[in-house]
Amino acid sequence: MIGRIAGRLDFKASDHVLVDVRGVGYLVYCSERTLAAMPGAGEAVALYTDLLVREDNLQLFGFPTLLEKEWHRLLTSVQGVGAKASLAILGTLGPEGVGRAITLGDATAVKAAPGVGPKLAARVVNELKDKAAGVMAMGAFGGGALQPDPADVVEPAAPSPTRAAAAPVASGRAEAQADALSALVNLGYGQSEAAQAVAQAEGEEANTLIRQALKLLAPKG
Repeated sequence: MIGRIAGRLDFKASDHVLVDVRGVGYLVYCSERTLAAMPGAGEAVALYTDLLVREDNLQLFGFPTLLEKEWHRLLTSVQGVGAKASLAILGTLGPEGVGRAITLGDATAVKAAPGVGPKLAARVVNELKDKAAGVMAMGAFGGGALQPDPADVVEPAAPSPTRAAAAPVASGRAEAQADALSALVNLGYGQSEAAQAVAQAEGEEANTLIRQALKLLAPKG
């Protein structure tokens, strides 16, 4: 299984990129959102990947974060959602938007993705709503983007014992959401209700999200 590739971006097409890894070109399919964030040709690039094995074909799909890769895995576990539909959903909403839509049961947001009808959108929300909190919690633990290493572009003259592997850096909002979710669960709230409150809260810092979520969770009346 190929779980990650890092190398030089050879070219970018409408739905895929070609990455040169030590002289071997890997064709990797990506969402529109991921493609838009790609560097220029010849620059270093790193992606988490998922390999789809078919009887007559092998296809690699690339993701800038583990969070997005995990949502792709879950989305494609829903009957009727293939890799193309998953990339359309992720390209339209982004991984955090997917988490928010599923947590809040917002099938309309999922339906905004090209090629996704109302029945399929409802199925995605219904089947994955209980898993959303667990995926949100990835935000602070390896859910961030890979940082490409320029040394991956060309073969070094000799191995460097001091070279450190590129480490994922968590997205600010994803990390804040994960911290807020953890704090609310530690206060005794159920994971599902805490995740819904965090998804509705606005802000980029954990403390802000916690305060807003507590207001949403406070007894009414």
